[in-house]
Amino acid sequence: MDKANLEELINFILTSIELIKNRFKIIKSSDDFLKDNDGLMRLDAISMRLQSIGEALKNIDKRDKDFLLKAADNIYWSKIIKTREILTHHYIDIDSETIFDICKEKLDELEDKIILLKTKIPE
Repeated sequence: MDKANLEELINFILTSIELIKNRFKIIKSSDDFLKDNDGLMRLDAISMRLQSIGEALKNIDKRDKDFLLKAADNIYWSKIIKTREILTHHYIDIDSETIFDICKEKLDELEDKIILLKTKIPE
């Protein structure tokens, strides 16, 4: 992913958000992730996509420190990138409630910001 251009990274994030939303549709509570094998697979798949989104954002930030600031401040983006670090290095500390809350409360806002960034990609 590191060699991908800015537009590819933005499109990857939008695709990942769409996949997360699709996988999350039938999840009504954090317990739904834990009740059976299907729920656990959804939890794993969503967690991996969240990790990948954080990695893509990290790569965008490396390429152009100011680009992400066109949609939100550094604090916003660093929280997402920090979540990626936790998912990558401390996966055992992540619980179904955390992933549920991210999907339920944070994903739409992130999608809106990424859509805005897509309009800011230099020609």
